Amino acid sequence: MMIKKKTLLLCLIILIIYYACEKTKDPSFDDIVVNELMSMNSSVVTDQNGEYDDWIELFNLSSANKDISGYYLSDNKSNPSKWQIPPGTSIAGNGYLIIWADKDTTQTGLHANFKLSAEGEEVLLSKPDGTVIDEVEYPAQTLELSYSRRPNGTGSFTWQNPTFERTNNSPK
Repeated sequence: MMIKKKTLLLCLIILIIYYACEKTKDPSFDDIVVNELMSMNSSVVTDQNGEYDDWIELFNLSSANKDISGYYLSDNKSNPSKWQIPPGTSIAGNGYLIIWADKDTTQTGLHANFKLSAEGEEVLLSKPDGTVIDEVEYPAQTLELSYSRRPNGTGSFTWQNPTFERTNNSPK
């Protein structure tokens, strides 16, 4: 009788641990990540108006196109819905999407209503319901370097030469 109770207790503990560690996956959007960012851009790349602005690169880890209309980007944990990604915005499979963080929403294209701080802060990507699906905290920016995931899309962040709309896996 004692062995049955111990076995039952052990099985219960294993089940609790298993379900506590299991993560449900939203197949539509867990594949979109913040891949690279640059908050001090004075000569690397310009937006469509010829301005050297801060930028955030999103990457689609899946091979399927993803519609991210209605999702949010923010530089403030207390306001994760700071800027909403406009309707009709999608990222091609294994593709990149640049958001200009220049606080100039009157320009054509994807221009967020905030700038990135060169002193370091966070960047959050959230679903329309407010669920944060990616969060990057970056330290003070070094001029003309980007904060990039290595390996591309999945790794930890490191400072490197910018790889605007390209893989971050190239040699440093």
